[in-house]
Amino acid sequence: MHPEILRELTSQRGRELRTRAHEAMLARTASRAQRARRRGTMPDETDGFAIPAIPDYVDGSFRVTSADGAQTGQPGPVPAARRAA
Repeated sequence: MHPEILRELTSQRGRELRTRAHEAMLARTASRAQRARRRGTMPDETDGFAIPAIPDYVDGSFRVTSADGAQTGQPGPVPAARRAA
């Protein structure tokens, strides 16, 4: 057999085996996640994700609420992480 054809057949077989292994790994991962969800041992998916605060005003400030819950018209300070450069 010609060396180029043999090389192409070998690389094609390698690609197919890698694809099959990847699909099997995905199936195992999905199965484990499903099993953990049924058992209740899977941590909540939102635990590692924190939603950033969204400012109430265009300048990046937040609406300030007083102790009794009434809204005041004064915007709050801009958080340190959100200050414009």
